[in-house]
Amino acid sequence: MLPKKTTLVLQLAMTFLMALTMSGTMGFITVGAAFLPHWPKTFIIAWSIAFIYTRIINPIAFKIAFAIAPPRRA
Repeated sequence: MLPKKTTLVLQLAMTFLMALTMSGTMGFITVGAAFLPHWPKTFIIAWSIAFIYTRIINPIAFKIAFAIAPPRRA
């Protein structure tokens, strides 16, 4: 497993980028360019939710990944 600090930084970066791109993409698909003024608010909401969810789901996802494709031992 990764050190806790590395995992936290990874989750911050991953959720930031995913929330930014997904909120922008879905907003543009739904409303078009009129969505742009609302994007910052929806991004902040999406990022908060994504970060909380990854704190809960990350350990479960790692267990599933290691069960399906365990890392090779050196």
